[in-house]
Amino acid sequence: VNMDFAEIIGQDGAKRGVEIAAAGSHNLILMGPPGSGKSSLAKAMAGILPPMTQEEAVVTSKIYSIAGKNGSGSGLIRVRPFRAPHYSASLPAIVGGGAGDNIIPGEITLAHGGVLFLDEFGQMPKSAIEALRGPIEDRKVTVSRLKAKIEYPASFMLVAASNPCPCGYWGEGDKCTCTPSQRASYLTRLSGPILDRLDLHMYLRPVSSERILTTTRGEPSSAVAARVLKARIVQKQRFACEEGISTNAQMSNRQVEKYCPLSSECRDMMVKILEKMGLSMRAYFRIIKVARTIADLEGEGDIR
Repeated sequence: VNMDFAEIIGQDGAKRGVEIAAAGSHNLILMGPPGSGKSSLAKAMAGILPPMTQEEAVVTSKIYSIAGKNGSGSGLIRVRPFRAPHYSASLPAIVGGGAGDNIIPGEITLAHGGVLFLDEFGQMPKSAIEALRGPIEDRKVTVSRLKAKIEYPASFMLVAASNPCPCGYWGEGDKCTCTPSQRASYLTRLSGPILDRLDLHMYLRPVSSERILTTTRGEPSSAVAARVLKARIVQKQRFACEEGISTNAQMSNRQVEKYCPLSSECRDMMVKILEKMGLSMRAYFRIIKVARTIADLEGEGDIR
């Protein structure tokens, strides 16, 4: 059973970020101390994703059949995958592998069309984290072995969750017990290239005890899911003539230029942001994709 948004107290900004990510199929990282709601928000995301199309259901069912995970084998899989491997998972478990001609899909392919949730992202083997770079960009993965080479689809939403340091409390007053070198070592696992591929970065603060006791139930997942579905329908209509693309996050740079024209005011603002924050060209295009999704959620035709 999925977590309902109404059960998560506070974290309104993070809920909004999760909604935007689900609406445009954007990758997302949640940073914050233990108990701030990172895992709950990730689990709640599964309940606001739109239903799979017939084509997506066929592809997902084929993948699970090849992996020997199609259960009773009756009918197509209709529920979007939500894969949450343990942070100690090996590189072949994440990417795919096997011996001889029997190369089976890994978690990134099993999450095709759905969510790959990586909790304790900073604790994962560095090789496994870096191996995500290609599939995130190309939306496919090629597994090569001595006797065989096979390409699997891997178009997933990456939702990562991480503590900011080994003890988990850096930035929360004087609660952190880590040394500067321990913090630096922990964060170097999350390299610049992998963070550059995550569209939304959110830092969560713990909810105050006063708010926990006084806050009423928030908006239910069903209301959020309705807005997400509406935004996805707009995107599907926009990309009807494009092959293999149905969400804003899947746009190439050429498609961003075509479908997301910016006014001169917006361009000037983007130049200032890039110069001030030292962002890459990849980050520039990802910002525009997220802006396009926000406009779709608001029912706006133009990015403003």
